[in-house]
Formats: sequence, structure tokens, C-alpha cells
Amino acid sequence: MRKRRGSTAPPRIVERMSGSAIIDDLKARGLVHDTTDEAALRARLDEGPITLYHGIDPSAPSLHLGNLIGILVLRRFQDHGHEPIALVGGSTGMVGDPGGRSEERNLLDADTLAANVAGIRSQVERLLGETSGRDVAMVNNYDWTKDVGVLDFLRDVGKHATVNQMVAKDSVRSRMESEHGISFTEFSYMLLQAFDFWWLRQNMACEMQIGGSDQWGNITAGIDLIRRRESAHAHGLSWPLITKADGAKFGKSASGALWLDAEQTMPYEFHQYFLRSDDRDVERFLLQLTLLSLDRIAAIMAEHTIEPEARRAQQALADAITELVHGTAAVRQANLAAGALFGGGDLDAEALTALRGIVPETEVVAAVLAGDEPVVNVLVASGVASSKGDARRTLAQGGIRFNGEKVDSAEAAVVAVDGRYVLIQKGKKQRHLLVITP
Repeated sequence: MRKRRGSTAPPRIVERMSGSAIIDDLKARGLVHDTTDEAALRARLDEGPITLYHGIDPSAPSLHLGNLIGILVLRRFQDHGHEPIALVGGSTGMVGDPGGRSEERNLLDADTLAANVAGIRSQVERLLGETSGRDVAMVNNYDWTKDVGVLDFLRDVGKHATVNQMVAKDSVRSRMESEHGISFTEFSYMLLQAFDFWWLRQNMACEMQIGGSDQWGNITAGIDLIRRRESAHAHGLSWPLITKADGAKFGKSASGALWLDAEQTMPYEFHQYFLRSDDRDVERFLLQLTLLSLDRIAAIMAEHTIEPEARRAQQALADAITELVHGTAAVRQANLAAGALFGGGDLDAEALTALRGIVPETEVVAAVLAGDEPVVNVLVASGVASSKGDARRTLAQGGIRFNGEKVDSAEAAVVAVDGRYVLIQKGKKQRHLLVITP
């Protein structure tokens, strides 16, 4: 089905690239690992718009950073006049893809899958619909597989694939050689994905599938099924799996995956992740994780090379990807919060409001700021000090700041910013926000 997101943004004016130009753009970004007959693919793209699809595994209620590559490849085609389909694997999610895994994952129940599909749908609609000002086709393969009987599937799909071909695929062979082996359930995943491609070719005129390099065996299985069943031609393209220069898994932070859902990963944390990007990674991330033009990225990197310590490339990266995922307001809030925490920004009410939810906070009445020792009262009320005696000892040791200003005396006046906030800093790392209530 086709879903149109309400958006106040005007539709984008699309100037479609030639087929060769869009493939060249993807190659320049390091986003081509394998393709089927490239000359044939270029020729088909030159003929006019093509419908292509990318499948998303609904193993969680949100996309994570690693999923963003595929969505943005769809978006790059969309921005040049082609028709993307985002497929959420409601049925294949019940089976599990063996690609990239050393052992079989736990299978999800129907209710969990439905909730995951709903969460992912809203994010895809934003990235491919709302922010582009265009229509986006969203499909769930459960809709066309739930009523397919096992005999029909074996007759219409299984007979066109040989076990020899399936075992030769890297994702299957590596699992067969592993300690855990592979179950028949996961072994069949390739056929289900091939069936998806065939169904989309028949019902939505889809001629191309894209995915990460670990999906190449599944992609070619679908192409083979279309050729064998319909004597029709289809295309495939994959990109390399992304890792960081230090060998760490892409999209992982100290606390786990970076999610596109603001409730699971705060926009501030998302923004900070990219601000901390290694110099060796930043250009590649700009190319692959943003919609900035190649010329704009080249200009950013030229400036970065002159003064790398300024980290302007990291700032451009963090701003661009956070805006794409969370919007312009989230970028402003993230930068305001970073300025308030690390310096370089005004500690006004807007900046301190941006810290809410990022640093620990305590709500107190205004009377706490009064009395003979207001500084002591504030330190105790916030929990920065465990007692008045501890507060006095902490003050004597130095390192306490209120709203950026060093505090030495227990009797010093405490002035809340805009009558609402006091940002307490203890040492170099500890921050606490005091929120004044009426």
C-alpha cells in the first residue's frame, strides 16, 4: 500500500540523474560492493524510473544506526526520481536470517513482531516520506505469505532452487561450518526472501533489490527465482558492511546500539556519538550517512584538513545526521546542551532547558536558595553533598561552580538563571541541574 505522510514541507523538485550518474555517485560514496550485470543496470536506469526495494528485519521496535545505510540508499534513488519500496519483514522476522550471525536467534511472537513493525514503519515514513515531501510505498511481507500453504510454497518456490546453490551461499556455508550449525528454519529464509522479490516483481513492478553485502546470496536467489519462473530480468546491488577504523562495530556505543527512536537513544547522545567520530571515519560517515552533496563534503573535508583540531567535519556530520533523523529542533537542543555542559555556549534559560533529561536534576522550592548558607542548602538539596558538613568540606576543597561561576563561600548568593535553573558543577565531570518550582 502507499502511504502519504502529512508534511508542511513543499514537495522536492526532482532532477533525475542518469543511470550511470547515480551508480557513480554511490561508488564515490563507497556504497557499491556487488551488482548484477552493471552495464545492464546502468542501461535500465537510463531508460526511466525504476522501482526498487530494501528489506528491514523487525527484530526491535526501532531502527538502529546500522539500518540507516539502507534507508538512505533508497532515499538517494528516490531523490532522483525512482520509486522506493520499504519492506518490513513481518513473516521473515518469524524465521530469522542466518547472514552475519554465528548462532540462531530467538524467534519473536506475533504480538512482539506487530509492535516492532509499527515502530519501524513510523521511522521509515519519516525518512522516506515526510522529510522528502514524496509518497513512499511501505509493505509487510506477512500480508502475502500468511496464506501460502507449504505445498504451494514447495511447488512454486522450492522447486526452482537447488540445495547445491543454497549451500554455496556464504551466509549458509559459514553457519554450516560453525559450532552451532544452522536449522532448517533459517536455511529456508533465503527462499522466503526470494519469494518476496518475485511477489513484488509481479504485483508492484519491482525490478531491483538492494541490501548489505551479507544479503547478496538472498538477493541473487530472488533474481534467480524471477528468471526461472517468469523468464524476466531483475537487478541487485549491495553495499559493504560498515565498520569503524578502530575495528569496533559500527553503530555501537558504550551502552549498546544507537537507536533512531528518541526514547531509546536521546537525540543528544546520538549527536554526541558523531561529534566523537575518529578523524579516520568522519569523511566516510559524511559520504554514507548524510544527504550532503559530494562537493559539499569535499569542501568540509578541505577545511577540516587545514584545522583538524577544530573538528568542524565532526560537527557537520553530527548536525546533518541528527537533523535527518530527529529534525532541526533536536540539532539546536543538542548543541545548546553541549555548550552548557562543556563550555562555549551561553548559560541562558534555553541552554539549561536543553539539559533536562540529559543530566540528573532535582526540583526544589525557591526558599532553598535563601538562608544563612544558601550554597550549602543547594548542595545538600541536590544530593551533590550528603550533608551540610560534607557540603562545607566540598566547598573548601574547591571545584564547585554554579552556572559556570566558581563558588568559594557557603554564604554566597545563589542566583537562578531566569529564576528557574541552577547548574551545579562538581569537579570536571559531575553535573546536576536544580530546577526551581513556585
